[in-house]
Amino acid sequence: MRIVKSKRDLRALVSGWKADKQEVGVVMTMGALHEGHLSLVGAAKTDNDRVIATIFVNPKQFDNKADLDTYPVDTDADLKKLEDAGVDLVYLPQAEEVYPKGYSTTVAVGTMQDCLCGATRPGHMDGVTTVVSKLLIQTSPDRAYFGQKDFQQYLLIQRVASDLDLDVDVIGVPTVREGDHLALSSRNRRLSADQRAIAPTLYKVESTIADLIRQGEAVDHVLEWGRKVILDSGFDRIDYLEVRSEEDLELFSDVADRDNLLSGRIFVAAWLGNTRLIDNYPISR
Repeated sequence: MRIVKSKRDLRALVSGWKADKQEVGVVMTMGALHEGHLSLVGAAKTDNDRVIATIFVNPKQFDNKADLDTYPVDTDADLKKLEDAGVDLVYLPQAEEVYPKGYSTTVAVGTMQDCLCGATRPGHMDGVTTVVSKLLIQTSPDRAYFGQKDFQQYLLIQRVASDLDLDVDVIGVPTVREGDHLALSSRNRRLSADQRAIAPTLYKVESTIADLIRQGEAVDHVLEWGRKVILDSGFDRIDYLEVRSEEDLELFSDVADRDNLLSGRIFVAAWLGNTRLIDNYPISR
């Protein structure tokens, strides 16, 4: 496994692969790797001749400096996991390599970002779409893999690739969960034992809401029930609990066409102490 820290070295290696007609997949991470990230690597290895992983804690997508300062970093452990998973190349740039002096460009999507995490974390989605755009240009992959736990991010990146005519397939990979159905996240390691026991409530609420909607229950009613269960379980506050379209994140309600509603997803973000957890669940499941 090669490790490079500059765009020049990265492009030299990728250009050699492309000259040999090898297809390239990329998995973008901020480190603190877990089995969810490795499932993306596995998907990339299945589809491509070569796999690149990037590790870059992107400062532009943090709306809270304290969150950035406390983001878990263990680069040596991450590199060992990637090597064991069969990654060919790790791109490990410093901030000045991604955002050199004088950098002033933002990639912003005009739709789908004024809701969910885009509404509750100002500037976050612009930071995500900007850095992903740059990394797609720098790595020049045939395919890029993103976890569907961050479903809004996945849709926005698909839109960026389409709108900017980037020659890459953006592929979503299903969420990986613990045995108790908690979605894997680098932030889970911040949870205390008591908080960790509470955290799977999000999945229980989502899956129950999906069952009730399929049975014909009113959306507003089941969402009100879900908010109460989440807060009563010990969560400190809820950023959102909503049903939206899988295609364009349109907000669904009881007046929505039933067939459209059944193809939607339940989206949730809630806080346990200083840790914010997100998840989503398809109603049609």
